[in-house]
Amino acid sequence: MAVGREGAVGREGAVGWEAALSCSQTSGCEMLTERVEQYPGCRVTGAEAAPMSHPPGTLGWSCRAQSRPRRCPCPQVSMQYNPGWNGSSVNLLHVRAAGPGDSLHYVWSSIGAPAVLLVATQSPSSALRVNWTQLLSASPAGAIWIDPPDSVVYSTAVVFTKLFEFSEAKPSGELFYPTYDLSEFSWDSLNHTLNHTALTAELRGGPATDPGSSFSNGSLAFRVTAYEAGGREGRLPSLLHTADSSQLEFLLAGVAPRGNSSRFLLEVATVEEAGAVRRLRSERSIDDEYTPTIFEVLSLVAEPQNGSSTLGFLQWKATAYGSRSPRREDGIQCRAQGLQAANWSLPVSSSIVQAYFGDSLGSTCTVSALNVSFGGEEGEVYREKRYLSWSVLLGFGEPPRDTFSPLVISITAVALGTPVAMLLLGGCLVLLAQRRRYTEYEPIN
Repeated sequence: MAVGREGAVGREGAVGWEAALSCSQTSGCEMLTERVEQYPGCRVTGAEAAPMSHPPGTLGWSCRAQSRPRRCPCPQVSMQYNPGWNGSSVNLLHVRAAGPGDSLHYVWSSIGAPAVLLVATQSPSSALRVNWTQLLSASPAGAIWIDPPDSVVYSTAVVFTKLFEFSEAKPSGELFYPTYDLSEFSWDSLNHTLNHTALTAELRGGPATDPGSSFSNGSLAFRVTAYEAGGREGRLPSLLHTADSSQLEFLLAGVAPRGNSSRFLLEVATVEEAGAVRRLRSERSIDDEYTPTIFEVLSLVAEPQNGSSTLGFLQWKATAYGSRSPRREDGIQCRAQGLQAANWSLPVSSSIVQAYFGDSLGSTCTVSALNVSFGGEEGEVYREKRYLSWSVLLGFGEPPRDTFSPLVISITAVALGTPVAMLLLGGCLVLLAQRRRYTEYEPIN
């Protein structure tokens, strides 16, 4: 099964761009990126990719960079629950965003650990294929693929493997409670929360066995939101998104903490095929217009080993919230505890990852893991409200970047310009007064 070519299609929402990898037998691969005209809210294609003959182990894509910026309609986004399967005992959600010359596929599933498979193709008619009998078997490798396989230019996966709960146990340090393994959770049918109009869905569940009854009145959920155009979420943390991204909210509601100062930690694993690596970026800004008191944005980006262009990303702000209607005072501290190489067996707990990447998962794929922790040292916010919401953006290409809004620019200009104008005006008045005093002077005979 020919899937997951080490190419890239990145399209930056309002400023659409497309990247492809140019390969030859002698020179290897070179990332070609071309910027094109700006069309608000739509993806714009400025380069086309076509298959070429290539030796084993090299990329089979060349880039015909044709400077032909063209206006395009916004992508047609669709959601399909368990395509080709009539049952609701398992959850698989296929989100497809089809443009005029390409398509993006997001495959969310709770078969095993909750995970999402992200695939970019160079075909507007590419389709997801699922062999359900094989997918639900003990050996799911090869059960999921994209048709036609040669249209795939980039693929990756993100798996949410475990939830840890711990508290500060002075003077001995941190006390960890038994781990919640998300692959052993029981999940509700996602079809009940699927909204084709709002392009949202929610995957909700709890431990299959809960000896401490922590989940008796609570649940863990992943809420998915797809986008047809660029924009910004209205609720905090007000993430900026493009048409090439989707938002995921990790929700913990009503779960009883097992300690007086419990904090939670979510383990996130990523899978990249040969030729791509994940890196963690942290960017700080003085602008907190959209997310008050939060000045740090973190991005987990996928980059070619021999290039600087970005293939895909996860992006979030350094905060979570302890309310269904979040306000600034509901903020919960959020920290990323370093990106590390992980054993290939970590994402095996997700069936769709095995089904798509197959045997390459244990050989050529690179697996990285990241821990995201929530809560301050005392854990007051969650203990009081028993609610936790963390939002993260997933997508292709370069992650969006916040810029100062026209309102902030105007206020800054007025704040800086007013003193300067007053100084200039004062100087002019002083010079005018001195000149008038000199002209009115009458000499004594």
